[in-house]
Amino acid sequence: MTRTPIAQILSSEEVPDSVLVQGWVRTKRDSKAFSFIELNDGSCLSNLQIVADAVLPGYEDAVLHLTTGASVSVEGKIVPSRGKGQKWEMQATEVTLLGLAEEDFPLQKKGHSMEFLRSIAHLRPRSNLFGAVFRVRSRMAYAIHQFFQDRGFFWVHTPIITASDCEGAGEMFRVVTMDGDEIKLGDDEFFGKPSYLTVSGQLEGETFATALSNIYTFGPTFRAENSHTSRHASEFWMIEPEIAFCDLEGDMGLAEEMLKYLASDALENCSEDLNFFNRFVDKGLIERLEFVRDRDFQRISYTDAVELLKESGEKFEYPVEYGLNLQSEHERYLTETHFECPTTVFNYPKEIKPFYMRKNDDGKTVAAMDLLVPGIGEIVGGSQREERLDLLRENMAAHDLDEAEYSWYVDLRRYGTVPHAGFGLGFERLLMFVTGVTNIRDVIPFPRTPGSAEF
Repeated sequence: MTRTPIAQILSSEEVPDSVLVQGWVRTKRDSKAFSFIELNDGSCLSNLQIVADAVLPGYEDAVLHLTTGASVSVEGKIVPSRGKGQKWEMQATEVTLLGLAEEDFPLQKKGHSMEFLRSIAHLRPRSNLFGAVFRVRSRMAYAIHQFFQDRGFFWVHTPIITASDCEGAGEMFRVVTMDGDEIKLGDDEFFGKPSYLTVSGQLEGETFATALSNIYTFGPTFRAENSHTSRHASEFWMIEPEIAFCDLEGDMGLAEEMLKYLASDALENCSEDLNFFNRFVDKGLIERLEFVRDRDFQRISYTDAVELLKESGEKFEYPVEYGLNLQSEHERYLTETHFECPTTVFNYPKEIKPFYMRKNDDGKTVAAMDLLVPGIGEIVGGSQREERLDLLRENMAAHDLDEAEYSWYVDLRRYGTVPHAGFGLGFERLLMFVTGVTNIRDVIPFPRTPGSAEF
């Protein structure tokens, strides 16, 4: 008999006479004549209640010895539940113990701190919270692919190992080879030149945008930034579309459309898990997602945003001055206090942005944009790329970049250059926004942060 997911059973109007379910025991309650087993297989938040009569073959050897965390295989009949809050329950005809859980199984039915659960990342997906988080993560990954595929974008796999520093920040992990305990560098470089774990697939993505027009990347990226904040991780996932024949206006429009789409998809397809988050994690979550889905976004230039922040009367920890990057507290003030909606800030000073961004006619700013959301701050960062050969070369020189190392990137401007734009969406920051979970370590299966690379 084929296993039936519990989610399929609980959402069905009709079920077969006999089904097979397999999963892990959440709780068990025994009486003289039968036992109640709450079983979960990870397919949904809800458990399936199983009634196992004491007359079942092997009842004393299997059912009476079940503990929280044990795995079982159960055959039986699905019947209308006589209890509240559930539509169906199972009347077991056979219970097979697959794997006992020892008495020190750490996920007993009680509250656990996030710090403790991070220390058992191999077990925390079995908890209600993290099961919900990672189901939503799976759905959002699917929705991102669906969004771009439905709009004619092609998925491109850009390299994880690269010789290019896209952001110019220098905070990169270097790839080396080992000879026993000795690191091999210099003349023994494996790739013939210094190489690093990528911080972005954007530059390589542009090569395909100039051939296939509309592409996107979706993969892991790395940042060797010694940051211990709740918003930063050393390994994270990025979605980076590149759109040929596109300007900043089109870039902002696509980013805003995508965020609305993802909020709508989560509300439609993750309702049970979102209701759980709304109850126990962030009581305003669903209202905020509905707001993003249904309302227009605000747009404001960087220059106007700085003036607005300076005149706000708010006491910020970090200074607000033209030419400085906006900090999270500034971004959240714009979205949560002033505009009370997602906000796109555009046209940043050229001095604080990378070399590849297109210089505006004012000579002072570049065609860059950041999409800010309540509760998170920046969730998307993007720009129109500099397609003009002479200005790209000027930018590279101003950033002390060796043009010879980027000759392939320069070639894109030498051979059939076109206006094009793109952006990066931090996948984990999207998940923080969709779930209400406030620490990036809790939306990644195995977080990599300074001082921590467990499992």
